[in-house]
Amino acid sequence: MTQDELDKLALAIGNVVAICHKEVLTLDEAAQYTGLKKNSLYKLTSDKKIPHYKPNGKNCFFKRAELEAWLMSNPVATTDELNDRAQAYCRRNKTI
Repeated sequence: MTQDELDKLALAIGNVVAICHKEVLTLDEAAQYTGLKKNSLYKLTSDKKIPHYKPNGKNCFFKRAELEAWLMSNPVATTDELNDRAQAYCRRNKTI
């Protein structure tokens, strides 16, 4: 790799690390952080399905902690968890 390529790579890595330490993210940063496309984020904000802020009525901002909480909402149970629940239900209702 050339020095120019290394410098560009270092800048890109620095930008990613900076996003992980910022509390408030812009739309572009939120898209990069979540892996969602900007269009998807715009749709989620217009449908009021994702927490966001518009202090000047135009630009969208996101709190990183709220994005993380939103990303981790609605967990899907594993097969083992579902089996455990089914067994517990059967034991409670004595249908084994």
